[in-house]
Amino acid sequence: MNVLGMEGATGLLEGQARTKREFASVTPAKRVAVVASYSPSLINFRLELLKRMVESGHSVVALAPEDDPIVTAQLARIGVEFRRVPMARTGVNPLQDVHTLWALWRTLREIRPDVVIPYTMKPIIYGGIAARLAGVKQRSFLVTGLGHVFSEAAGRSAKGRAVKALSIALYRHALFGADVVFAYNEADADDIRRHRMLDDEHILELVPGSGVDLEHFAYREPRRDKAVFLLVARLLEDKGVVDFVEAARRLKPQFPAAEFRILGHFDPNPSAISREQMDAWVKEGLVTYLGETRDVRPFLADCNVFVLPSYYREGIPRSILEALSTGRAIITTALPGCRDTVVDGVNGYLVPARDPRQLAQAMMHFAENPADAHRMGLRSRDIAESRFDVHEVNKRLMRRFGLT
Repeated sequence: MNVLGMEGATGLLEGQARTKREFASVTPAKRVAVVASYSPSLINFRLELLKRMVESGHSVVALAPEDDPIVTAQLARIGVEFRRVPMARTGVNPLQDVHTLWALWRTLREIRPDVVIPYTMKPIIYGGIAARLAGVKQRSFLVTGLGHVFSEAAGRSAKGRAVKALSIALYRHALFGADVVFAYNEADADDIRRHRMLDDEHILELVPGSGVDLEHFAYREPRRDKAVFLLVARLLEDKGVVDFVEAARRLKPQFPAAEFRILGHFDPNPSAISREQMDAWVKEGLVTYLGETRDVRPFLADCNVFVLPSYYREGIPRSILEALSTGRAIITTALPGCRDTVVDGVNGYLVPARDPRQLAQAMMHFAENPADAHRMGLRSRDIAESRFDVHEVNKRLMRRFGLT
């Protein structure tokens, strides 16, 4: 063999050895089950994470209760299989919850995933327990918010305290032996520690919410002709919907051109706003109800201040992250999760929960100084870019899930 031939053969052997080393260092393909309590959340909140899993070579199955054709079609387009499992998102019905646990166990036994990743309360509790019973070795959890059960309001009644105690016990069973548990804010992490929900606190990590796609929710110049306040949320009292309406009632006489808009779906939750109540507010001329949508961007583009006066036990509200990314000034409560998105006086204002008077005062500032909505909105976009980029958040999750 001539010298060139020997060099070529040596290079080929070295290349093959390098390829083997690189292949060995790559995480083997795994079968991943992601468990949700609301099917549309899979594409609204987890689409980029699911895409990254598939692009990394993993086989992904999404489990959720609603057989939504739009959701299943979009998941199929990115290579994610969908399986329907029965689950009531709200309420405590032992028969329904036992049925959910059995259905999850049966499905996990059938698909035999290497990794299970549930998020929100019921998927974490029943998905976690079912995964243990089904022998799934790697169980990772996203505590997107501890929910209404852990709110101050729920703790005021004997029933609320009993449900909380039961929930803590179920969380302990579900999270036992977990690989990693992510919390979205320090208050939730403190509750998880205080109530000893984990057998090993070292697996608990903080992550800045679900993140937001900065390109999909691109910056849009806010309107400057008048104050347009937008609330986007499930229509629950705990989300501060009533406080928003009461603030509008205080401001309307002084600022008749200001608009107060509500976007969101009616919910089966016990603290839900009824359709009759919403119709009465609209008839009174206090608010405009925009219905519900799968694409919030046009509504964000047509407002200049985003308002979420929530006293629900939030993780980090995705609705606020989308408003940040779009470049909107924010008014929200100084409670865990919500307060993580606002530097008071810089990109918006933090107000006490359940205080329509102070909420109205914060909103009045923008009615009187519309230029501040533009200035603070620019700072909101800066915060979204520096802290909440979904791709950076997902890199961290994928690494910790062992899926990179």
